[in-house]
Amino acid sequence: MLLATDLDGTFLGGSQEQRQQLYQLIAAHPDIDLIFVTGRGLESVMPLLADPTIPQPEYIICDVGCTVVNGETLHPVGEVQSRIDDKWPGEYTIHAAVEHIEGLVRQDVPQERRCSYFVAPDIMEKHREELEAIGEKLDCDVLYSADLYLDFLPRNVNKGSTLTALVEHLNIDKADVMVAGDTLNDLSMYEYDFIGVCVGESEKGLTEATEGRARVYHASAPGAGGILEAISHFGFLGVEGIDAEGRDDIEPGGSDLVIVYHRLPYEEYIEDGEMKRRNHRSPNGIIPTLASFFKDGRKGAWVAWSITDPSLKEFEVHTEVDKEQYPNLVAARVGLTKDEVDIFYKRFSKEAFWPTLHTFWERASFVEEHWNVFCEVNRKFAEQTAKEAAEGATVWLHDYNLWMVPAYLREIRPDLNIAFFHHTYFPSADVFNVLPWRKEIVGSLLQCDYIGFHIPRQSENFIDVAKGVMPFEVTEKSGCAPRFLTYGCAVGLDEMTTEIKVNDRTIRLGAHPVGLDLKRVDTALEKPEIQNRMQELREELHGIKLVLSVERLDYTKGIPAKLEAFERLMEDHPELHGKVTLVTVCVPAAKEMTVYNELQNEIEQAVGRINGKYAHVGWTPVQFFFRAVPFEELVAYYAMADVMWITPLRDGLNLVAKEYVATQGKTEGKGVLVLSEFAGAAAEVKGAVLCNPHDPAEMAETCYFALSMHPDDAAARLNEAYDVVSYYDIAHWGQDFLDEVADSARKNGRGSADLTVVA
Repeated sequence: MLLATDLDGTFLGGSQEQRQQLYQLIAAHPDIDLIFVTGRGLESVMPLLADPTIPQPEYIICDVGCTVVNGETLHPVGEVQSRIDDKWPGEYTIHAAVEHIEGLVRQDVPQERRCSYFVAPDIMEKHREELEAIGEKLDCDVLYSADLYLDFLPRNVNKGSTLTALVEHLNIDKADVMVAGDTLNDLSMYEYDFIGVCVGESEKGLTEATEGRARVYHASAPGAGGILEAISHFGFLGVEGIDAEGRDDIEPGGSDLVIVYHRLPYEEYIEDGEMKRRNHRSPNGIIPTLASFFKDGRKGAWVAWSITDPSLKEFEVHTEVDKEQYPNLVAARVGLTKDEVDIFYKRFSKEAFWPTLHTFWERASFVEEHWNVFCEVNRKFAEQTAKEAAEGATVWLHDYNLWMVPAYLREIRPDLNIAFFHHTYFPSADVFNVLPWRKEIVGSLLQCDYIGFHIPRQSENFIDVAKGVMPFEVTEKSGCAPRFLTYGCAVGLDEMTTEIKVNDRTIRLGAHPVGLDLKRVDTALEKPEIQNRMQELREELHGIKLVLSVERLDYTKGIPAKLEAFERLMEDHPELHGKVTLVTVCVPAAKEMTVYNELQNEIEQAVGRINGKYAHVGWTPVQFFFRAVPFEELVAYYAMADVMWITPLRDGLNLVAKEYVATQGKTEGKGVLVLSEFAGAAAEVKGAVLCNPHDPAEMAETCYFALSMHPDDAAARLNEAYDVVSYYDIAHWGQDFLDEVADSARKNGRGSADLTVVA
């Protein structure tokens, strides 16, 4: 069948359950084609195409029949559209003919091949004959409705005539077409011998005009529910009806909290032909924090991928995590092939999304086939998550690798409370919008109940991007101070949007900078070997100030610019020769990431050039370590560093800055943090010396300022930073986020289980 339906009050009307049932029916049934037939302009219809819960129409007829386009490409259906265009005199011709009439107010809505005005009944009555004469002269129909709306349309063009022309163009039998509407504006669709339905609560004028027509069904349920009634009434899906064709719901699982993350809560390795598990050898602070929500025996699931190995026995979906610490936490493994992981994560995510997110869009590579793999992997995550979650459970999704999961998950399990935390930077609209799939991504994220970012600027960037995809109402804003800097850095912001309303759904947003696992720093400092290493560094650095730089090999980290600034520092301040050493720890990228080979060569050449120019016996200006350094050893360097120099060109947060502050604070140090004002941490960690990483002169000056700072000033700055880092730790981050998620769930009428971090 072909369903040609009006939108407002019809296809978009009815209860949420009825809409979901109809939309899933269409998605699951390939024999149902869909045409939107609406009075809206095409620009006003486009936001619906970004909503992943609404089926994609094959064609769109809008502007009350004046515009007809392909639903996927939005290109005009040439043969049908050209006939309409031939009849249209042009909007400026019409406007010029009526602008002398006082009381006509042009509607400020997107429209084409149609001119619409607001006009009061008394004004219309006074000028009716004149307006009709203007329409006759310009070969236009003049329509007046609801005692308010005046429309000029091409002669004999309406929803029904354009639908008929399209159906004939597509060579479709009229008996296979069902039209659906709810207002008198839809009447023309019923006048061309199509099967039809007037949904429940339709305008009286429409029901009276269609009364007695055998091929028109008057439904009792409004909106989507009425369309479902009509599909059954006319037997489009056979004798078994809708129930046989609907998508099977996934039975709810038993987990009140489901974590969806790219890493499992343990490490996998193969030994003697068997897959085995062990604790992460170098865990970040997030994994144990997320796991801590299950320490009290709460039943939960952790969804993550695992590479399927054909040489091993049958793939095991569910495994224990840690029976003693988390007795009721199960890992739900999403089986992916090595090729899927390589494309989804190592290639597409890192070559398309990563550079775009960090404003290096010119480095991005967009491959449609890779996007399809990305979506398929996200669908697998959503389906596994749906199986694990209990009725009304909270699902906590993590980072851009899972952007499309909310879209698939909301469709399968509309009862769930979906939260998303974005761990990376989120750029402004002019950058993000270069992504070919931005509408799908934003449409998916707007299926969440709560969305969190590190800092307000990143959250507001998302709001700006979303504004270009679909309309919404901003229902709540809040000031950013004193928690965050406002005008003090490049990523500062004074006010952020904290709640929006999209259709009938409320979505809350928040800023939650990831905190530090302070116990991890304590543990490292307590180790005798680290105390010994700190003593060795004191002796090695006697009389020399240490400037420390720790980052991964990545073009976003600005390492070449930092080396250029250090070279400038050496040139401008020869008195520092022999008295300052820059230790740069650069963690290599994975072997498969060949995109960084050129960057590595550039860095190594710069180090060689600086050392060749300034080194002398007993002193090397730059010590470059191109390897991963264990966290405990880094803590020893953090404790000894006079200046921590962190200057990414763009960074979502930067936990290294917090690690340095925590180590210095716990050892009563007086080190100075020099931080890029384009790192998310710059908006949160007060006391840092901020610099512009795009300006080598300023970078050199701020580094010199930090090196020459009076110890009392340095101590005051460090204390200010340590207060922030020690209070807003990783446990605070997790609990604060889930508290906001629970509040969001209550606002959407879902309720939420108690979700408390267990220390």
